Amino acid sequence: MAVPLVLLMVVLTGCQAVGGIDVGKAMANGANIKSGESKQSMHINIEPAKEFATEEDLAMIELVNSISLDIDQAKMKDANTASIKGTLSMKGTKLPFLLSMNESQMVIDLDGAQKPLYISLDALEGAEALPMMDTKALQKQMEELSPKLLSFVMKHLSNPKNISVTPVQESVNGESVSLSKLHMEISGEEMLAMVKPFLTSIAKDEQGLKDLIGDLYDVFYPVLEAVNEVEGAGDDTLNSIVPESKDEAVASLYAMIKEGLDSMLVDYDKELNTLLNDTPELKTVFGTETKLKMDFYLDSKLDIRKQNMELKVALPASADLPLKSVTVGGSSEQWNIGGAVTVDEVDVSGGVMDLMKDDITPGQMLRNFDSHSLAYQLLKDDAGITSKNVMLYPDDEYDGAITVKNTTFVPLRYLSEELDAEVKWTKGSNQIIVIDDITGDEIVLTVGSKKATVAGKEVSMVESAYVGKNGKTYVPLRFMAESLGATVDKEQETGWIFIDRP
Repeated sequence: MAVPLVLLMVVLTGCQAVGGIDVGKAMANGANIKSGESKQSMHINIEPAKEFATEEDLAMIELVNSISLDIDQAKMKDANTASIKGTLSMKGTKLPFLLSMNESQMVIDLDGAQKPLYISLDALEGAEALPMMDTKALQKQMEELSPKLLSFVMKHLSNPKNISVTPVQESVNGESVSLSKLHMEISGEEMLAMVKPFLTSIAKDEQGLKDLIGDLYDVFYPVLEAVNEVEGAGDDTLNSIVPESKDEAVASLYAMIKEGLDSMLVDYDKELNTLLNDTPELKTVFGTETKLKMDFYLDSKLDIRKQNMELKVALPASADLPLKSVTVGGSSEQWNIGGAVTVDEVDVSGGVMDLMKDDITPGQMLRNFDSHSLAYQLLKDDAGITSKNVMLYPDDEYDGAITVKNTTFVPLRYLSEELDAEVKWTKGSNQIIVIDDITGDEIVLTVGSKKATVAGKEVSMVESAYVGKNGKTYVPLRFMAESLGATVDKEQETGWIFIDRP
């Protein structure tokens, strides 16, 4: 949370000192990745427009407003090694969690889980990496580029009108600390008004803009070369877009950007007024009711030890958007900055659920959690990971439905696999076992027999399963769909059959 707020502080404060506080240095301290410990909280509040909101809208808004994130302890050893222990709350139910990560992996232990969730960062990096591209070197270059980019932005931004610094005594992790409170407030109108001076200042800074373009060129030209090589394009293709010579590229891109900025600024006020008149909703979003309030508490080293933020965005309420405003708030405390930190490791001795594997089914995921846990509820009811929709057309010779003796049949394996079920058929036997992915129950049926069992209970089908001329085994559609927790509907006009599982 600290880094986004620091970046936002940069946007609002520029580089001018306030009350003896070097805001630029404070920003650099906050943006640099270093060791430390912290605790944080975040929440959201949506104000409905009751004249437009339906009962369903109000229920959804109440759900969102009940969500909060509280991080009791975040520990960062270095840029790649950290742990986060906290709680996600929703509708009064809490989901404690512990996340730990290092250079190669991320592991998340959620309350109610039998095994923690595992993500291989090496596998992610390998999937995204380009051949001939040193991703580690690129990451380091990006880290070096960030402060240069931030410094350039700071150089051209001015301070908001409402900004002040006062000495305060605050509690940080239970310790009373003497700090400097940097307070800022800005409205939507002021945010919009800061854009033109910012662009004007950039347009006048020829050397600064060229230096930034050069820094960007050093980082991204090798990436473009790698992409060019993967796509099999010749060098002429890349050079027609970006010159190979850095000096030529800087000169060319500077001229293009400078021309664009000058052209934009000539008619900026006119174009802005036209935009606001054509889109009056923007007048609400960037009006006086939209407000950002931020408090940063800095120590003598200009490290951010505590911060509070509240952003309220006013919205143009309507039947399509029955909201008056959305407010996002958060607070945090930081201590042991730059000190020795030992992260909390997730215990993986009992095994993990590897999320990088493609064969994890919704049922396997759900069975990893206690059915009464918030994680289970989020996955099943809110994320809808078990939801399935299958459409069948009778004239489809391969996977379509077939009507025999007024009963609709469907290929057993096709429907079962569409609903994530596992099909087992012992060679030389007419007995088939279908395992329900969600419940784990077995459906046992025999080719040529109307008798079957579902979860150990014997039932009778309207017709028996049979093997067609194409070698596929067909079963009564409604029986198999309903046994796997789905419903069946047929559209009379088109003949389409819809199979839905919640």
